[in-house]
Amino acid sequence: MAARRQVLTVLISVGVLATTSCTSTSNGSGGAPRPARLTTTTTPGTGAVDRVTWALPYGEPTTLDPAKVGDYSPQTVEANLCDTLTRMNADFSLSPGLARKVTWTDNRTLVLDLRADVTFWDGSRMTPEDVIHSLERQTDPKTQALYGNYLAAVTSIKATGPHQVTLRTRTYDQTLPKALSTSFGAVSRKAYAQKAGAAYGTAKGGLMCTGPFKLASWKSGHSITLERNDAYWDARLKPKVGKLVFTFITNSNTLTSALLSGEVDGTYELPPSSATALARASNGDTYLGPSTQNVLLVPGSAKSPAADRRLLDALSLSLDRTALIKNVFGGDATPLKSLVPPLTWRGDKAADRYDAAYAALPAAPEPDLERARKLMDQVGPVSRPLVAAIPAGDQKGLQTLTFLQAAAKKLGVDIQLRLLQPTEMSSLFYDPSIRQGIDLILTFGYVGMPDPAAYVAEMVTPRGLFNWTGYDNPAVTRLLQQARTSSDPQVSAKAFGEAQALFTPTVPVIYLAATHERMYMNKRISGAPTSFAYMGMPWAAYLGGTAK
Repeated sequence: MAARRQVLTVLISVGVLATTSCTSTSNGSGGAPRPARLTTTTTPGTGAVDRVTWALPYGEPTTLDPAKVGDYSPQTVEANLCDTLTRMNADFSLSPGLARKVTWTDNRTLVLDLRADVTFWDGSRMTPEDVIHSLERQTDPKTQALYGNYLAAVTSIKATGPHQVTLRTRTYDQTLPKALSTSFGAVSRKAYAQKAGAAYGTAKGGLMCTGPFKLASWKSGHSITLERNDAYWDARLKPKVGKLVFTFITNSNTLTSALLSGEVDGTYELPPSSATALARASNGDTYLGPSTQNVLLVPGSAKSPAADRRLLDALSLSLDRTALIKNVFGGDATPLKSLVPPLTWRGDKAADRYDAAYAALPAAPEPDLERARKLMDQVGPVSRPLVAAIPAGDQKGLQTLTFLQAAAKKLGVDIQLRLLQPTEMSSLFYDPSIRQGIDLILTFGYVGMPDPAAYVAEMVTPRGLFNWTGYDNPAVTRLLQQARTSSDPQVSAKAFGEAQALFTPTVPVIYLAATHERMYMNKRISGAPTSFAYMGMPWAAYLGGTAK
């Protein structure tokens, strides 16, 4: 490794996903599939807009604290409020953010050179102390943060200049600078966050960040309103939108009507049923973009009968994925063979090695009831119905589990649905008490940065946040650690590929599909990114009017 390496130069080449590619999707009328092109962004909007209303189809956020957001709704909002130290771009590349430069000076020293011209919404200057506090509070148990594990290799975080912070680590950590582009790397004002305490990020406690929009109001059960930050530090991204109002619409039919009427200007995660109804809308367009989303069926606990991989394999063999993708996802998805979709590593220097390892995995299974029944003979009778959870009003999830119910019935397995309120469903991922009594959880997950090893570790290592069944394979844990700590992309990719070959057939999960991002936007505005990168970038700062 060279004595000095500017990380962002490397990441820009590593993190890129394919900007366009051809696929197929339903034509909205039940006919033959039509070709569709995946794009990463839309035509820039140039005009000023007084107000834009945007829907959150997964419901109201439970928090906007950057240390705690880990779901679609809160990240869609928070990405426009709290800038990160490195910035995600629409093509999944990374570029400078609040840190103008991020450099490994040696294998154990990561230096963040901060911008000197950044202010918080209240006009105060961002300092190294704000950055240090924002990172360190994520290891404080009182914060109940989600991303403290990213600091696992860090031994100290210190100010080493008026605009510089240095992180010392036990070993090289290729995940750490990438994580700075996620909400883990968001910077809050230290004094404000300390005063707000546990209320920080709530409707009562508010926020104090540096982003292009500032939090104006939060009316629980109704809406969240952001206002343009006229003193925003990044001149290229000063917002053209005066007010950005987020409304919580979890019912697909209600969302469709609101988009058709113009009451709502746009939404990410547009449900397939809404996409069909909006196919001929005259006031807006549906866009497809590349994504790192995965659709998985995951057991809720180690005690559930569903934690038996043989049972899951039997259910998997009973499913018709081709029909599932066509009827539930409108054709805008592909079968998934493991935990991480291939787009996650598409621009990596070792992409060919990642691709080869993924290609070597067994193909997603075709329906095979005979094999499925043989596995069920090994499992034995399932003594009670299995409870599967989805958010109330989630038509896509309901349709997916209806497919599963019908398939499971052929194997003598009864699956009952439990509909959870969106906030309860969001909390389920982090609160084991909510998962009690739930056997299966249909997850629409995602990889938030160009780093497959870090995402997978959360699901298959003993301390992983989403390892709800206690899966533990020491070889997998060792290989993923090697993938994280190697400074050689080829070595890292090789270690990940070996780990993937071990966990893919053994971790208790059913791999269903990798979906495309689907976004709808009224023709009066444009500029929003269409890729899944919106989750980690100030996407609304790109919006502008079109005079249509």
